[in-house]
Amino acid sequence: MAVSVERFLKQRAVNIAVEGSYSLQRRWYDSEGRLRTFACRSTRVSPFRMLVDVPVVGTVGERLTSYFQEFGEFDGVISQTMPGSFLIDMEMTAAHRARLADKLAWLEKKLSDETVQDTRADARVIPPASHSVLTLADGSLHRCFIIDVSPSGARISAETQPPIGTPLAIGACVGRVVRVFDAGFAMKFVDRQNIDDLTRLIIVQPRHAPVFPAEDRADALVAEPSAQCA
Repeated sequence: MAVSVERFLKQRAVNIAVEGSYSLQRRWYDSEGRLRTFACRSTRVSPFRMLVDVPVVGTVGERLTSYFQEFGEFDGVISQTMPGSFLIDMEMTAAHRARLADKLAWLEKKLSDETVQDTRADARVIPPASHSVLTLADGSLHRCFIIDVSPSGARISAETQPPIGTPLAIGACVGRVVRVFDAGFAMKFVDRQNIDDLTRLIIVQPRHAPVFPAEDRADALVAEPSAQCA
């Protein structure tokens, strides 16, 4: 039985952000003929349904396959779509669903444990808003999903998959693609950023065009092969 997002928000569930990936039933392939997967992030999860932020929204009734490190792999059906997100009715065995319920109970307790910290020099954080716009050197704009960010760079998922070395801008942060993986790509910023300012700098609402001279700066990067990138 399909449940609306409004009703799901009133049901017992855990508000938790967990990174994952998914592929849609309508098959997306890259330029080399490989099946595309996209990054995603849960926002609310129960043993039966999951609300997910995504870069590519499917259609109601469309099937998908997803994987979350915390929850494992499962199939599902999109029951409702919103701009930049959708609700999944998860399909799994009774045993898998029982394990998921136990996992969610454990994660809910873990959320209140403030002793767990990220000790990396460039700790990555998940921005409170996930969707933005990336600008390529030719001036073209593409909707994108921010997986996570650090003072030195960001991981991104989008319909477009720019190759390593591509100069681009995410919001007002200019950099270059330094790594490509199945669900997206990683960029390194030209200028190291203050972590407290990143959300303001990288998030541009997809319905608006960026309002900064990204094309000029990105073009300059093409002529500066010695620019710091990672």
